[in-house]
Amino acid sequence: MSQDALFEQLKNPNPHLRDRAMWEIVESKDDDTISRLMSVLDETDTTYRRAAVKTIGAVGVETVPALVETLRASDNGTVRSSCAKALAQVSLNYPEEEFPEEGIEGLKESLQDENPVVNIASAMALGVIGVPALDTLLDVLNSSDNPALGVAIINALSSIKDERAVAALKELAESEDTDMYMKQMAQSAFSRMDMLKGLEWKGKK
Repeated sequence: MSQDALFEQLKNPNPHLRDRAMWEIVESKDDDTISRLMSVLDETDTTYRRAAVKTIGAVGVETVPALVETLRASDNGTVRSSCAKALAQVSLNYPEEEFPEEGIEGLKESLQDENPVVNIASAMALGVIGVPALDTLLDVLNSSDNPALGVAIINALSSIKDERAVAALKELAESEDTDMYMKQMAQSAFSRMDMLKGLEWKGKK
């Protein structure tokens, strides 16, 4: 099947056919594949856009520079949030590969994005990346006075199996200075993580 036909299949309402097209695009990718996938991120067709995000993640770490560049430069909030989600997909698809520092830095910057959807997507992506992104999440959590961003980071921390994440949530849950909503979210997240402490935790989520 041609690349044109495969990209058309990414619009298919059948998720199995979309996934098949996704992996065929990955297997047959050429010099234009990444830029072509990136161009789909501002499509109004939600199915097509989400399929492109998944496909970018399936291509792998080589997509990170283009994603970070667009995350920083695009004036379209949907495109920026899609870039953050695609970075999460890269980490999900290739957990055994070291996630590029460039990607973590780009997501750290976008935690301060004026668009709250981008904030949340970026925090979620850093949570997926896991331990390599933990210091970044903790730095922003400790320096931000934005409760909504704090809640997004708390949710990200709760997905990272590391004692430092547990300690940070415990501190937030017990501190008298914590915003009330953040405190409630931290208490809930800490309780969930505390229940898991008997399990064997490995370095990455």
